[in-house]
Amino acid sequence: MRRPFALLAAALLTGALAVPASAADGDEKFTIKDPRITESSGLAASRQHPGIYWTHNDSDDGAYLYAVDSSTGETVATITMSGVGSPRDVEAISIGPDNEIYVGDIGDNLGGTWPYVWIYRLPEPKNLRDQTIKATQYVVKYSDGARDAESLVVHPKTGRVYIVDKNEKGGHLFEGPAELSPSGANVFRPIAAVPDLEATDATLSPAGEHLVVRSYFGAIAYDWNGGKIKKKERLGVPFLGQGESVTYTADGKKLMYGAEGADSPVEPQDAPGGGDSDSSSGSGSSATSESGGDALTGNLKTGAIAAGVLLVVVLGVRGMRRRG
Repeated sequence: MRRPFALLAAALLTGALAVPASAADGDEKFTIKDPRITESSGLAASRQHPGIYWTHNDSDDGAYLYAVDSSTGETVATITMSGVGSPRDVEAISIGPDNEIYVGDIGDNLGGTWPYVWIYRLPEPKNLRDQTIKATQYVVKYSDGARDAESLVVHPKTGRVYIVDKNEKGGHLFEGPAELSPSGANVFRPIAAVPDLEATDATLSPAGEHLVVRSYFGAIAYDWNGGKIKKKERLGVPFLGQGESVTYTADGKKLMYGAEGADSPVEPQDAPGGGDSDSSSGSGSSATSESGGDALTGNLKTGAIAAGVLLVVVLGVRGMRRRG
């Protein structure tokens, strides 16, 4: 009778220790199925809700954000932003510290003629359901004149906002103020060149160590280097149509590329270098110590389960010895 019990215990122990990657990790290919989403122009992986990606339409849609479940491709929540007027050309979305969502109404289809553009900031909801959330609106100007842009990132540790402008001859990385102000204009200044790329989106790795900027047909990875970016390598991107979006997965190990169009696909590629050395700390576009705590909690839970199984084994063996 001892052998069957030992085999069962071993199986339980193996199952407890070998914790498989969850389908909710959100690093598999999926299709955005919501018929309202026909111009997905930005993508951001949620830290608070594993497997959820935030997206939005380009223009003529309204102040809406959509939470898409990557396991099904279905929209599980629609957020209506209040307090922002009528968005003009929403092109980018990123998640900063404390699960704050930043939305870039920074496009300029008139070729850089609008004197200012906007950024909206709102808390990511803890409960995914259709709801209205008040956002803070920030006026943005560039130190060297108006321009078109489709790429916005928020540093996961400092919360500082950066924009990459869109130019077929290459653009620049613009740095915003240390803190955005809801009163007056926030002036963004160029701090580094982003050559050889017509930028349609960008993403910072979870620990803020790497920047990826994509175009319609390619991408370039940079070491962040405190904003003084250094080119690391050129990346191939999957051809999905009009390539408009990219985000790191929550664990920083993959890049998720998206495109405009109805039933638009989102496809993963391995992140350059296998992600951040600190990738256990968090997200799609960002990370904080909160996510690191989640990872630690998960490890503690796994250890507790394993310890419990070992206790069952020991007690079971002792009981069999008494009976034998």
